[in-house]
Amino acid sequence: MAERGSAGHVLSRERLYEAVWGEAPRPDWDYIRTHVGRGYRFEPRKRVTVKYVLFVCNHNAGRSQMAQALFERHAPDDVRAESAGSVPAKQLWPNVVEAMREIGIELSGRRPRKLTVEMQLHADWAVTMGCGDACPYVPTRVEDWDIDDPADQPIEAVREIRDEIEGRVHALIEGRLPAIRSDRTAHQLRLMRLLPDLAHEFEGQRTDQEIRSCADAILGDYQEAAVRSFVMTIAHKRTRQCLAAETCDPAAAV
Repeated sequence: MAERGSAGHVLSRERLYEAVWGEAPRPDWDYIRTHVGRGYRFEPRKRVTVKYVLFVCNHNAGRSQMAQALFERHAPDDVRAESAGSVPAKQLWPNVVEAMREIGIELSGRRPRKLTVEMQLHADWAVTMGCGDACPYVPTRVEDWDIDDPADQPIEAVREIRDEIEGRVHALIEGRLPAIRSDRTAHQLRLMRLLPDLAHEFEGQRTDQEIRSCADAILGDYQEAAVRSFVMTIAHKRTRQCLAAETCDPAAAV
């Protein structure tokens, strides 16, 4: 993106920003353009980095679904939850839906989801739930909750499981949020997946630092993206376009 100066010269976003603020933009800044008379004022806007907690069990039909829903109820907006299973069931257990409905959370519209590589890479923190050796590997900070499976349990037992999960969710939020917010494991893992192909393609054209900085900035645009498999594909495409341009501007690569 470029703006015309008073003499008609086209200024890059970086040059314009430096002229106004005295320094180049940082990768995690965006721009707010406000009308001032006949011109504009540009101000930095700090992007909110969204973190994700991934709850995993075998079938994603009971414990992990309850944990996700309770985390969504109690957690701040900048830390979100996903859940998945290694062998997802066809639907949530009916007794789980009933128990959650009793406390005002409706799960009847949700469906079990299969754990994917992209979910693993996207997670900043993971909680496995009573699946032992069958729990899938998640390459980030992981803790295990030993909680009974509510499948085929009477509603009284499911209520106890629900309340235990809610207590653990509260403890997670109260005790782990600083660590979750500061952990960059998931971002670094995604970055490491992008870099080898890019380094090979642009060898001799771009320095390693230029390649890494560009990929790092573009991946940062997807901090708030939902967990979807196309994120890495789009990030790779945008990074290639940026590095192939005469001047690499991650903010302009679309």
